[in-house]
Amino acid sequence: MIILLVLLFSIIGSIGAIITAGIFLIFKDKTQQTLIPCLISYAIGTLLTAALLGMIPKALSRINPTLTMLFVLIGIISFFLLEKTVIWHHCHDHECELHSAPGPILLIGDSIHNFMDGIVIAASFLISAPIGIIVGLSVVTHEIPQEIGDFAILLDSGYTKKKAFLFNTLSSSVTIPAALIGYYILEIINTLIPFFLAISAASFIYIALTDLTPNLHRKIGVRYSFTQITLIIAGIGTIIFILSL
Repeated sequence: MIILLVLLFSIIGSIGAIITAGIFLIFKDKTQQTLIPCLISYAIGTLLTAALLGMIPKALSRINPTLTMLFVLIGIISFFLLEKTVIWHHCHDHECELHSAPGPILLIGDSIHNFMDGIVIAASFLISAPIGIIVGLSVVTHEIPQEIGDFAILLDSGYTKKKAFLFNTLSSSVTIPAALIGYYILEIINTLIPFFLAISAASFIYIALTDLTPNLHRKIGVRYSFTQITLIIAGIGTIIFILSL
């Protein structure tokens, strides 16, 4: 039963996100510019809540608190160094410094990130089904705006829509085998699960605060701020509701 849930959420978080992002590209630019910040705001709420109220507390219940937070810290630093190493950064619109970077670099970085998503989905479901569901939902909510941005970058780099969709699908589908590998390896080495949860929580926090949040500061005004805060709270509420069940 657990393996089916792992497989389901890894498919939704990878192929499902790609298909949804592809549908978004059909919309006019004005519609995209309105909807993408909404998705980003909601994703911030789900990512932070899943990490701080779901994943880290579960890791703390299994290993020493200081050791848990040390791995969270190591995770944050590691993801910073990873971005520096592959010269890759999530992008959510057409004006991004990464557009000057070759498409293959983007795809390599994206594959690494998606591999980590698969591992964290597996680790979370091995802790408990509710934790797995909130982590899976959080992966989906941040993958959609990311994939939209990736499409924009590849198209701007000269890829055709067909090639951009194909390469992005291949990169995103890494989540599925990673989740299956993670499930069988972590099931055997059960003691590693809390450490993977701590590092994965670090990735959620890092993505929310360094990749997604800066995008919300590009527009100022009471209306924009109110919408952003409302959707962040909606994301928080969604995860808290699932945890309460």
